[in-house]
Amino acid sequence: MQASQGPAQGCESAFPAAEYAERVARARKALARSNIDAMIVTGPENIFYLTGQQTPGYYTFQALILPVAGEPVFVIRQLEYFNFIANTYIPDAQIYSDGENPIDVLVRVIQQKGLAGKRIAIDKRGWFLPITVYETLTEKLGSIADAAGVVEQLRAVKSAAEIGKIAIAAGYVDAGMRAGLAAVKPGATENTLVAAMMSSAIAAGSEYVGMEPLVSAGPRTGVPHGTWRRRALENNAPAFLEMAACHDRYHAALMRSAWIGEVRQEALDMEKVCQEALQASLDAIKPGAPCEAPHLACQRVIDRAGYTDNFKKRTGYSVGISFAPDWGEGAILSLYTGVMTPLQPGMTFHIPPALRIYGEFTVGVSETVVVTENGYRVLGTVERPLLRVAA
Repeated sequence: MQASQGPAQGCESAFPAAEYAERVARARKALARSNIDAMIVTGPENIFYLTGQQTPGYYTFQALILPVAGEPVFVIRQLEYFNFIANTYIPDAQIYSDGENPIDVLVRVIQQKGLAGKRIAIDKRGWFLPITVYETLTEKLGSIADAAGVVEQLRAVKSAAEIGKIAIAAGYVDAGMRAGLAAVKPGATENTLVAAMMSSAIAAGSEYVGMEPLVSAGPRTGVPHGTWRRRALENNAPAFLEMAACHDRYHAALMRSAWIGEVRQEALDMEKVCQEALQASLDAIKPGAPCEAPHLACQRVIDRAGYTDNFKKRTGYSVGISFAPDWGEGAILSLYTGVMTPLQPGMTFHIPPALRIYGEFTVGVSETVVVTENGYRVLGTVERPLLRVAA
């Protein structure tokens, strides 16, 4: 379908058409190597990577049909059509109305493209592939291959243009985190901190993010992934702040800790170990080293200090394109034991060592980094040490 009104094709695209053409070409080569004739792409991150399409309306069905040979086709809800035109350079969109079954439209397009009976694949591990959709497709099209990881492996190493967007997002995070730390004072609340963080990040340029800030105060900081719930900050108690910001769907994240008044000695000791563990993991980032290397370096510092039971998680994860419910790309790459994928220049990670006494307090520190030819580059500029605020 061609637009007869509305925005110009690609006028809000995050990249020029040539960038997407190169990505599609690489994806097609990967599909051909796997003997796949066409891939149905349903994940919003992969769709954005290949086409530029972005919308908060991905809760309704959308799919890119990417054949190894021939033009791609996008199946999209009517309400999202002009959004699609503004963000992509794809001329062919097959629209469904709210009264139609989008899977029927998808199947019809596949048949019209002469792909029925050929080897069609889909990401069977995708977050946005309901069981009913998969069952309907197999019923109508027969066996469907698994294309999990085909696009993700391309996303793992960022281009210079992508790294530039993540670096801009890191600047937004810096603005938000500085504002949040400045708001840490007696009488403030968790909501006060979040309001300062998000207001400053958005004012700096951030778009909506893939996940909400993780901000908590007092003993609530000792619960992983705690979010703000109006608790007042207290004297002689901690505050924990972690947030992301976004530029053209590319994310950077940052974690910092603060304490009002007298700091518990155990918290000081743990915070010192977090700082050392972060630096050890950064120093282990070298092209060719396995993804487990930064984690093992971090874990050694923590184990040596006697805090093994306080750290039971991966050291870091890939960051880049994100939509809710996550600000990371942890499903693509993790810095963890047994992950042997070699680090390459252009990979980007959020590395957040944190130690906690569950239900009492958490201290932690993080950086978003890019792997370089010689090691790593930190994208943020906020000082790392625990912020100590007078009571």
